[in-house]
Amino acid sequence: MYRTYFSAIAFFLGIQLSVPLAASTAPLTTVDHVDLSRYAGKWFEIARYPNRFQRKCESDTTATYTIRPDGKVQVVNSCREKNGKITTADGTAKVVDAKTNAKLKVTFFWPFYGDYWVIGLSPDYQYAIVGEPDRKYLWILSRTPSMGEATYQEVLRRVESLGYQPAKLIETPQTK
Repeated sequence: MYRTYFSAIAFFLGIQLSVPLAASTAPLTTVDHVDLSRYAGKWFEIARYPNRFQRKCESDTTATYTIRPDGKVQVVNSCREKNGKITTADGTAKVVDAKTNAKLKVTFFWPFYGDYWVIGLSPDYQYAIVGEPDRKYLWILSRTPSMGEATYQEVLRRVESLGYQPAKLIETPQTK
């Protein structure tokens, strides 16, 4: 009898634990299409997964995208460090899926490229969710320095449905 009881508990625990795992191991999907001319411009970072290359960024993190004549995208990221210094990083992105324009590769140090996938985008291009296939990186971007709470909660539900863990996000203060 105890064996049956413990087997049933193990079975239900297995189901509970496998649901988040299944979502995070399913292939990551992108938005259907990104109009790069509408996507270009300045974005404010609302939240991100912690990462080593932004470890000094304390606030005012932005990304500015400009379409170059060769079709690539100039990327300029900036943030304010704890000491108040503004740090910038210049990079280049190239589209790797011309059908959707939602999958790009970005480099800040050639020849090393990272995946930059647009996995969420509001119809009016007021917010974007950017990730990569292994779900190690995640950014929530907005055209304005802040995002309404209802919209932010909608974005959190979206990232969770894509297999990300919203609890890992750190919010980015925008002081400007």
